[in-house]
Amino acid sequence: MACFKFATDMLAFENMVQPKQRPSVCRMSYQGDEVLARLLAKQAAALDVAGVRRLVAGVLAAPPAFVPDAWHVLAAADPSDALKAQLEALKAELAATQSDGLDDGAWDAARVADLRAELKRQALDGFVLPRGDEHQGEYVSPRAERLLWLTGFSGSAGACVVLASRAAIFVDGRYTLQVRDQVDGALFEYCHLVDNPPAAWLAANAAAGMRIGYDPWLHSTDSAERLRQACAKAGAVLMPLQSNPVDAVWTNRPLAPMGPVVPQAVAYTGKNAAEKRAEIASRLAADKLDAAVITAPDSLAWLLNLRGGDVPHTPVALGFAILPADASQPLDLFIEPMKLTPAAKAALGNGVRLRRPDELGPALDALAAAKARVLTDRLTASAWIDQRLSDGGAVLTRDVCPIALPKACKNPQELAGIRAAHIRDGAAVTRFLAWLAAEGGNGTYDEIALADRLLEFRKATGALRDTSFSTISGAGPNGAIVHYRATPATAKVLAPGMVYLVDSGGQYEDGTTDITRTVAIGPLEDGLKREVADRFTRVLKGHIALARARFPAGTSGSQLDVLARRALWDAGLDYDHGTGHGVGAFLSVHEGPQRISKMPNSIALQPGMVVSNEPGYYKTGAYGIRIENLVAVAEFPKPPTAERAMLGFETLTLAPIDRNLVDRDLLDAGEIAWFDAYHARVAAEIGPLVDDATKAWLKAATAPL
Repeated sequence: MACFKFATDMLAFENMVQPKQRPSVCRMSYQGDEVLARLLAKQAAALDVAGVRRLVAGVLAAPPAFVPDAWHVLAAADPSDALKAQLEALKAELAATQSDGLDDGAWDAARVADLRAELKRQALDGFVLPRGDEHQGEYVSPRAERLLWLTGFSGSAGACVVLASRAAIFVDGRYTLQVRDQVDGALFEYCHLVDNPPAAWLAANAAAGMRIGYDPWLHSTDSAERLRQACAKAGAVLMPLQSNPVDAVWTNRPLAPMGPVVPQAVAYTGKNAAEKRAEIASRLAADKLDAAVITAPDSLAWLLNLRGGDVPHTPVALGFAILPADASQPLDLFIEPMKLTPAAKAALGNGVRLRRPDELGPALDALAAAKARVLTDRLTASAWIDQRLSDGGAVLTRDVCPIALPKACKNPQELAGIRAAHIRDGAAVTRFLAWLAAEGGNGTYDEIALADRLLEFRKATGALRDTSFSTISGAGPNGAIVHYRATPATAKVLAPGMVYLVDSGGQYEDGTTDITRTVAIGPLEDGLKREVADRFTRVLKGHIALARARFPAGTSGSQLDVLARRALWDAGLDYDHGTGHGVGAFLSVHEGPQRISKMPNSIALQPGMVVSNEPGYYKTGAYGIRIENLVAVAEFPKPPTAERAMLGFETLTLAPIDRNLVDRDLLDAGEIAWFDAYHARVAAEIGPLVDDATKAWLKAATAPL
């Protein structure tokens, strides 16, 4: 009866998890440019038919939006239903004729041959291509997916070097398995991005007299300098190019994206944009600088309280800005004005001057001619920007973006929103885990279907704006691929006896989430169970050690990283990724400048910073384990006998950790107490938000060890 009740309750809940349907415009065929022109004129729209066609092409070049009709206001401030219908019909007509060559299975070895032919035409012997865009970003628009188009590799970090007779692709430890599945080893040598980076490979493989090209928009100054030195060591010459040769052979490359730009309410940001601009300007003035060039899209979004839709999973608009140290002068925002909604334009006010993207170069020239002291971000400013300023006579300071640290230290209003987002998201994840326990392992669902099911639960909140990254849904051996992306060709069906790893997150207006859970599906074979329980518990011990850590002001994440690894190191085990990354407030799920990693980092953890706590273990060909919560750095009361105040972590993520995989004998009393207290909190805060069937499962899932 209990099983029957659980199943019927879950069946009744099916209707609740279906996303709410927005009123839709009746679908019809496109009736032609004359009809569209009449509708635009009737609405007194600012765009003509040619402008609308350019807008639609830009919308199609942006990632699919969770609110698919939000772009209509870019064509007319208050579009009629008839105009909306024609806009959607035109979009569908154009979409049916477009193919960008980025779909799974679209890669062709001829692309490498075509690039080599183009290099020969330009009298080049090689080309260095990073996975990034003009902002050195992790998430890029389809237009900037050059590495994916050329090699077939879909990871978020990497590079390749193509010479006339050989080539190499470079990925970090997260992608060592994935790259071999996606990239042709007969064409590309597999290299580790850290141990044998492109510069080192060029120094060893370039020949004297070679001309190696690079796109200065896609490299930082430091990156370009490393390549230059490597080429010089080999007797080759590094050549900055005016245009990217990949673009010359990628004939169906998408246009620049035009996701709608909207204002982010002060209710979420806790501070208006004018205050933020004045605060950053005063810091520039204090450092005796005249201006800063803002190149990171998430910094731009935070500074101006804007959100956009130009890249996947991160609500930002691509653009640049020049912020003067004189707060009485306007900020120059270089962005395609067509993608700003009327509300966004109104929110910018008189303190921001809108300029077209192609005006950036002349604006930099003007700063340089005035011998201005200009700050650029050494991580996200391209070599093109730095060189333009330097060549023109500017006094250049290359340092951390002046917005990075204020953005990372969330204010009380931002933290309140982030907590609310995590409770909402935790309820959705808990519903998924309950469903997974009841039905997920019955041999019906593959990894893609499981990720889709989790998405349904998040959509059912009614508040989801996007996922914060592509869900990592890994069953059995696929879970050992750290940043695995399931495709129809690789997706495994989940079945009893498997270990399942799911790493996912949501974007909500009040916060960004990121959570990983590892679950045993049904009973595991005895030998496997003993090994998995040992590894899982060691990962859990590291997670708890970091969650319980107390540390003095001035401590960096690299000084804490060992806490998460010690239990694994005791058994001769480790993981090849960082332990924690910063997370934004309805912004990037990977945010700096703070991190928790073995890699040295001088940025101290400060109150308000949000970071992940995600130790793991991966056995190639068998399974993967990761336990991830987000935590906020917080000040803790000083005990009566303490000599100084300490910082610690407030755990934000709320969802059960699989107690079936815990080896209780490996935990000490303090670790057991933390685990039980965490689960008691999950039950108390998530329990009231879920249906009866999930609540019953949650009670057992959070029972004390």
